[in-house]
Amino acid sequence: MPNFILVGDVGGTNARLALCDISDGTISHIHTYSANDYATLEDVITHYLEGQHVTVNEACIAIACPITNDWVDMTNHSWAFSISSMQLNLGLTNLEVINDFKAVSMSIPMLKEADLLKFGGGIAERNKPITVYGAGTGLGVCHLVQTEKQIISLPGEGGHVDFAPNSEEEDRILSALRSEHGRISYERVLSGPGLVNLYKGIVKVDGRIPEKLKPKDVTDRALSNECTDCRRALSLFCILLGRFGGNLALTMGTFGGVYIAGGIVPRFLDFFKSSGFRNAFEDKGRFNEYLKDIPVFLITHPQPGLLGAGAHMRQLLGHSLR
Repeated sequence: MPNFILVGDVGGTNARLALCDISDGTISHIHTYSANDYATLEDVITHYLEGQHVTVNEACIAIACPITNDWVDMTNHSWAFSISSMQLNLGLTNLEVINDFKAVSMSIPMLKEADLLKFGGGIAERNKPITVYGAGTGLGVCHLVQTEKQIISLPGEGGHVDFAPNSEEEDRILSALRSEHGRISYERVLSGPGLVNLYKGIVKVDGRIPEKLKPKDVTDRALSNECTDCRRALSLFCILLGRFGGNLALTMGTFGGVYIAGGIVPRFLDFFKSSGFRNAFEDKGRFNEYLKDIPVFLITHPQPGLLGAGAHMRQLLGHSLR
């Protein structure tokens, strides 16, 4: 009989739970729960486990916030908990709680060619650093270093670095957003709420009053050519996503590849393909040539967070991921 690990991928909107086969990393029995329907994450996990007919002693939960000690306080949701208390309450031998983009980064060695779409650059070099980033409810960033024997993930909070405009238009948008939010991080412009912020900034700069839109409204109106402001916002989003990715590539020399995750880009994939993303990624002045060979991939696997949470735990248990 298979031996399973409980794995989870918890964001500000949804909590995804599944079982991971320890022997080969296969993910099964995936369920998605609305984070707003449960008072605590422990309630979600308890509900999930009650519906499974296997014994689970170990778990790895990837969650969208910094993990620095026993107390976990989500950035984009009200859930907060003690890891040790949750482990005790759930009757687990081992509970690993990791950053959500650490989990996504750990999925990279498990992905197949069919799980990726390439956006320029050369061939990913084995054993060279990798960056994973992506926009969803927030903006996640993680780096990955590969050795012959081990995958080392380096999570951080890179999405919260200062937004740096690179044109007069972006300067004006930054000023407009500062009047509402104060300091502006990249997450303020590269996320679901960030897409709305870009739309609002564009409209305010033109001296008009923005409508109250949701991220889906901005995307839908942009793709249907219904709203010029929304289309400008979506175009700028793609450019900023490229520029930010280029910054990450410069920081780590990521000739192992740059990987884009998150739920936003797949919603407008055709638009993204023809956008200024790659030009913005390489637009680094004296370092244009340095970036031209670095490949960028969009992760199309439906559950990289769950796959990576399983990979993280399997590596801890002594299984090779390479």
